[in-house]
Amino acid sequence: MASAYREEQICQYLNLISLPKIYHPMPSYSSQKTLEFLTALHTHQISTIPYENLCLHYSQKKEILLDPQALYEKCMKNGRGGYCMEASIFFYHVLRGLGFETYMTGVRIRPRVGGVPQGDYLGWVHIVNIVTLDDGAKYMVDVAFGGDGATKPIPLVDGQITPNIGTQELRLVYDRIPQQTSQSQRWWIYQYRNSVEKEWNSFYCFSEIEFLHQDFEIMSYFASTNKRSPMTSTVLVVKFLRGEGEDGRVYGKVMLVDGEVKINTDGKTRVVKVCKTEDERDGALKQYFGITLEEEEREGIKGMSTELSRK
Repeated sequence: MASAYREEQICQYLNLISLPKIYHPMPSYSSQKTLEFLTALHTHQISTIPYENLCLHYSQKKEILLDPQALYEKCMKNGRGGYCMEASIFFYHVLRGLGFETYMTGVRIRPRVGGVPQGDYLGWVHIVNIVTLDDGAKYMVDVAFGGDGATKPIPLVDGQITPNIGTQELRLVYDRIPQQTSQSQRWWIYQYRNSVEKEWNSFYCFSEIEFLHQDFEIMSYFASTNKRSPMTSTVLVVKFLRGEGEDGRVYGKVMLVDGEVKINTDGKTRVVKVCKTEDERDGALKQYFGITLEEEEREGIKGMSTELSRK
């Protein structure tokens, strides 16, 4: 499938995320598709375009549009981003436009219980890209799992450990999940541990089967409308923090959960602001995330259960 974005749009995107010029393969996108190039795209994407579900709270229609051009328009202005299916589909078309061999697949996640993923895997509610580089190596690229996401591509190699933020480590394990009855099927299981002394936690799983855009339309409809979905009951924004320079690494993240703003660096989280009113939350969105809501969007949260004056 060809990218939905023109070369001009890709160029504007690369400028928006401040991708180092050594990775600008203009005008023909003929640069080699290396891990260094993919990693630079990943880190600059997640530190520029936030994970956020504001459309489900600050809008009149409360709907998510997955049309690639609508996603491009949204992600390229006012500091906005999107939740998992929005940001990952947007990034998929960027990767395709740059010549990467990639496809999307669905993901089953486990819910958090007491801050730790536990219990059964749920249905298809998340999305990742599978990228094959020029040397044949395959990587899972997840730019939209919020604060629990990987800050760089993860190799599809059973058990290989990848450092994340601070002392946190990630890996993919190729194994069965407890719920399945088939003895032959295996999944790539995304695991994390917060230090080498901690146990590994299994957070989500996926296969290497390609999902179609139509599949994500169905998944997104459930995630954005079902009352049991955390997307409909909680205002969420996550943006990763990146160091300066061409080798800038992701060293932390800033998060908004309803009215609370938190910053996490080196594995330690601190609350930096508690918003009591919508005006305060609007100011926090601008200050910490660079997000500007239009007046019509701000009006959209009035009467919602997530409006701060009602909480």
